Amino acid sequence: MHHFFVEKENFTDGRVCISGEDYNHAVNVLRLNTGERVLISDHDGRDFICLVEEKKETDGESGLWLKIEKEAEENHELPAKVVLFQCLPKSDKLEFIIQKAVELGVSSIVPVASKNCVVKLDDKKTGSKLKRWRTIAESAAKQSLRSVVPAIHEPVSFKEAVGLMEDYDVRLIPYENEKGIDSICEAIVNFVPGRSIAVIIGPEGGFDRLEVSMAERHGIMPVSLGKRILRTETAAISILSLIMIRLEIAAGMDLEAE
Repeated sequence: MHHFFVEKENFTDGRVCISGEDYNHAVNVLRLNTGERVLISDHDGRDFICLVEEKKETDGESGLWLKIEKEAEENHELPAKVVLFQCLPKSDKLEFIIQKAVELGVSSIVPVASKNCVVKLDDKKTGSKLKRWRTIAESAAKQSLRSVVPAIHEPVSFKEAVGLMEDYDVRLIPYENEKGIDSICEAIVNFVPGRSIAVIIGPEGGFDRLEVSMAERHGIMPVSLGKRILRTETAAISILSLIMIRLEIAAGMDLEAE
């Protein structure tokens, strides 16, 4: 079933209108026909099963109108807020990380400029990059049947990231010099519904020791992801996978944050 995100103002009287670029994709690429079912999400976490009714032009703008058949019962969102603070990697790796992080259920992604980041974004590049990253996030959200499109924020400094993470219940910094598996085992216990989780992942060069010390002073717990050195994209996917699986299991067992 094809999936679209539609702004709330496009919902009216039991119907919904697909317009703009999505209209072109629905009509000219997917070639949706009358009577076909489509999954529509409203950006607020609600999903609707809709039937294609007609193409129509209103105020000079073309739209594909659908009838809302019913609200979808199954929710595809994680039962906790999970935010990825990702230090800027080289090349197009962040695009890959965004795609996979969205599939794994993150609520939002914050790019971070740390000491060992090779990539340096200026104001001109940031605007075009953000547009590209947000497009990738929406595409991944559609593909994975997310009910919301995770926000992709403007890049922040490491110090700013540490400050932003103070608002979260569980705060983790995977660090290659952290020894033993006890730290991640202790963290996993706290991955339960209703508890917000923030993770900061380092760049290819890893974190500077002073950055880790700063994080620790702000209550961010260093954890080990095993005995091997992981690439930045592997580290992000590994810990987000752990969080997703643990939250899904906890939700099935009705475990809630105390």
